[in-house]
Amino acid sequence: MVVVIDPQNAGIAGNMVIGAFCDLGVNHEDLKEVMEYYASFFGDIKVNINKIQKSGIRATYVQVKCQDKKSITYNELLSRLNEIDHVKITSDMMKFAIKVYTVIAEAESRVHGTSLDKVHFHEVGAADAVADVIGAAYCYYQLQLDSQKIYGLPVALGGGRNESSHGSMSIPAPATIEILKNIPVFGGPIKKELTTPTGAAILKVVVDEFLDYCPLLITSKVGYGAGKLDLTFPNTLRVFTGQSPVATDKISILETNVDNVTGEILGHTFKNLMDEGALDVTMIPTISKKNRPGHLLRVITKPENSGKISEAIIRETGTLGVRVLPYVHRNIAERKIIPIEMEIADDKFKIDIKVGLIAEEIISIAPEYEDARSISDKTGIPLKNIMKMANDTFKRILDEQTLI
Repeated sequence: MVVVIDPQNAGIAGNMVIGAFCDLGVNHEDLKEVMEYYASFFGDIKVNINKIQKSGIRATYVQVKCQDKKSITYNELLSRLNEIDHVKITSDMMKFAIKVYTVIAEAESRVHGTSLDKVHFHEVGAADAVADVIGAAYCYYQLQLDSQKIYGLPVALGGGRNESSHGSMSIPAPATIEILKNIPVFGGPIKKELTTPTGAAILKVVVDEFLDYCPLLITSKVGYGAGKLDLTFPNTLRVFTGQSPVATDKISILETNVDNVTGEILGHTFKNLMDEGALDVTMIPTISKKNRPGHLLRVITKPENSGKISEAIIRETGTLGVRVLPYVHRNIAERKIIPIEMEIADDKFKIDIKVGLIAEEIISIAPEYEDARSISDKTGIPLKNIMKMANDTFKRILDEQTLI
């Protein structure tokens, strides 16, 4: 079975996740009991689970009413959770809940520049969020989703501003966007908070792979979880399940054009990229800019290795940009244009040097072609000699003074 979590319409919050899971077949009474029991250790709690309409869409609304006692530290929260026992909560469910809270705590620690043991939960550590996280953990294992492939679609964040314990802040909340790093998101479509830190953390924990579009799927069940707000469109989270008729895998395709690299370097680059974990490396002869012969270097790799292999391509070839397909973004080395003056037969010529950097390390230098060609035309010296002289002059100046 394949599961797709779709927060494109109205974002994602903890109670919306639970509502959508309920729609897929979780017993409401058992869920309500578990949520109220755990949350009661952190504040007065009441959970209601009902079918409602959200702009014409029938959905399950999980309403959590509570009075929180006080904020709580991350360590204290984990300690108290581990002291609570319930016959319906397994060790796997508790590990799931702790993992969600760890995601939130790590995000908060990065935002505030502090350690985990100093992180305080306010909104996300309150009784309602305990109910949400425990409820999500219970549903996840009741539906046996731990043994399924789960995809996530892009997340609607909302927009505008919101009042928090730190004052008025723009939406999404700092912890929310920190949690959603490297996950496809978009703003709007209204000036309200649509995605909460708790919802974002649950999504991050359960999803195996994020896609821009729904994968090939034969759908069998669809569940809708309702949000609290009444909006001009259905405030619902959609979760659907089904069977995929074909096995799927995700790869990244890296490309760059090179026209100033020797055959020896290209051969060496091929071996190094395969050693770095590339699945395949192809070098295609082509005509590049300025009508120069060159090569299209194309590498197939696993997505998690694309950053490492992009850096290896930049280091080995000196290229300043690597395209990543199918999303068509680039991993780009920082580039600077540095003008220098070189002397040839008592005449002085100005030439720009293109410098590629990773952090503060110079990984490539290349004289500007048009400048070098102009000097070659004026002096009658072969272009390749001019370019070598420019490189040597730049390196000598770099040894004598700070240019970068």
